[in-house]
Amino acid sequence: LMGLAKRDQLNPRELAAQVVEQLDVADCCEPVEIAGPGFLNFRLKTEALSAALISAANGEHLFCRATTEPRTIVIDYSSPNVAKPMHVGHIRSTILGYTLARTFRLLGHRVVTDNHIGDWGTQFGKLLVGWKEHLDRDALSQDALVEMERLYKLVNSASDKDGSVLTRARGELVKLQNGDTENLAIWHEMIDLSRHQFDEIYGRLGVEFDETLGESFYNARLKGVVDELIAQDIAEESDGAQVVFFNDHKSLKKHPAIVRKSDGAANYTTTDLATLEHRQDSWQPSEVIYVTDGRQQLHFQQLFELYNRWKPDHGMKLKHVWFGAILGEDGKPFKTRSGEIVRLSGLLDEAEQRAFDAVSEKNPDLPEEERHNIARVVGIGAIKYADLSGNRQSDYEFSWDNMLALVGNTAPYLLYAVTRIRSIFRKLGDESLTQPGSFALGQAEELTLAKHLLRFGLVLEQVIDECRPNYLCNYVYELAGYFASFYENCPVLQAEGDIRAQRLALCNLTGQVLKTGLETLGLETTERM
Repeated sequence: LMGLAKRDQLNPRELAAQVVEQLDVADCCEPVEIAGPGFLNFRLKTEALSAALISAANGEHLFCRATTEPRTIVIDYSSPNVAKPMHVGHIRSTILGYTLARTFRLLGHRVVTDNHIGDWGTQFGKLLVGWKEHLDRDALSQDALVEMERLYKLVNSASDKDGSVLTRARGELVKLQNGDTENLAIWHEMIDLSRHQFDEIYGRLGVEFDETLGESFYNARLKGVVDELIAQDIAEESDGAQVVFFNDHKSLKKHPAIVRKSDGAANYTTTDLATLEHRQDSWQPSEVIYVTDGRQQLHFQQLFELYNRWKPDHGMKLKHVWFGAILGEDGKPFKTRSGEIVRLSGLLDEAEQRAFDAVSEKNPDLPEEERHNIARVVGIGAIKYADLSGNRQSDYEFSWDNMLALVGNTAPYLLYAVTRIRSIFRKLGDESLTQPGSFALGQAEELTLAKHLLRFGLVLEQVIDECRPNYLCNYVYELAGYFASFYENCPVLQAEGDIRAQRLALCNLTGQVLKTGLETLGLETTERM
């Protein structure tokens, strides 16, 4: 209350006393105490905590409830470029974006996810030259994205040395833009082949999209967007281009935005304006979230300011959720030993293989198929969790040893906690669970665990408010730790009567919350490790 007291020039303790006088929390809290210069201490009654546990045990909620005021949220994430393999840099946007979508949905919001793939642009002129003059069909059938990337690099290198190659590329691009039948057919094949391989990776990651509207989808809107900006005196001509100047904007004053180049072509800013307009018209969202790396901060500052000027009454909250880079253990950008960018498919393969080797070493008697399934869940989960568990705006060092460790804030540790809880109920056999009529919570470890369970919904709200899934990672990690302490100090299967029923119910609720939390983070769980 100190901030409020300072603002209104009041005595903090006197203000606290006035607040306490108006509070009506006797049904769930002990008498509220004023501490220090104006803090309020609330102590939850054991009876209120017990009631919350009982309603959760009866299936009425899982310590979180769907909002009574659902919003429509559009989330733009992943967005790879056609004709190029997805690389390690794509995983952060993909995993972070999908986790945010799952969290918003868990809390009852309507979410539209859109994969804004790069399927248009000047690079297709060079790709078309490469396709027509150098295509290896056998290589294309084996790995289409690698072959298309080879074609682009080949023509791009040749165009640096031979101006006629660049001239041919520009000619092929113009033909594509003018609707040439052959070039359109090749372009569509490039997109289909790319999306097929993208979808294979998304399938392995367990990631889905409601829409995949690439840049080309908005081509018909681009001229109208720029014409409106000119008509509203937002854009003006400068050196033959149409430019928006932000002279009255402190941070953008030195960063004008081009919306039509001097050759008449549109650019990313124009396309993104058209995309926002389409999203507003189609879904009327209250919020649009873009999940990209931090290098695009200036672009989105320009985009949001420009859209606000163009459509000042749009009513949408526009948010750029940015993240840092993935580094190797040497602190430099994460690459292969040969200095190449790490392909995402290869990274997932290695994660599964490393996890399979670990599972086979610890449990060689498990059937091979089960070991492979555990390795898939643990390996892919380890990569996801390592990405999500830190502050998204910080760079993080990619370390196989750290992410696959069975101790610490890692996916294997948390997945093992789930299997440990499930093993308790396997030991029960056919014995049916008795729902307790109350929770005594007589031991400190029981009380700590119960209080933490109650925080689940609050943490989910924090995640969507700040778009920071690491809050949920910290929560489930702490939950696993509190459960371990509870299980070590509070006998469960050896207990009797009501205490046994209460502790089994606590185990069951912890297992449900852990599973839900991990699934919200995009992690599958497994019966055994």
